[in-house]
Amino acid sequence: MSDFYTLKGYQLNDHTQITSSMEDYLEMICRLQKDQDVVRISELADKLHVKPSSASKMVSNLKFLGLVIFERYGYIKPTTQGKTIGAYLLYRHDVLNQFLCLINGSDNETEQVEKIEHYLNKKTIKNIEKILKNKNMM
Repeated sequence: MSDFYTLKGYQLNDHTQITSSMEDYLEMICRLQKDQDVVRISELADKLHVKPSSASKMVSNLKFLGLVIFERYGYIKPTTQGKTIGAYLLYRHDVLNQFLCLINGSDNETEQVEKIEHYLNKKTIKNIEKILKNKNMM
């Protein structure tokens, strides 16, 4: 029988440096940058419904990890590593949204996706994508 932990216990066992909140910010930065060259703190804060001071603090954390380029009161741009991680976060979000829309017969499941996306590993996301592809082949 495998060991069981609380959710917090599993999170503590995960030794990645990027938190769920950081993922949300990086995902939104990359989402916004698909349509424009740079992102401003005020725009990021508005899209995530947080205060600009909170967005600035989180972006500073992402900068410390080397995931974004950011100067105070300036533009935010993902680094090469940030773009790589961000591309996966956007992919994960899209796969989960498609899957939940399929099983719920809806056209948008953003709220549920945001609540669960941080807890599924890459293998699970890949397997959900396979299910979606097989469904579309039928």
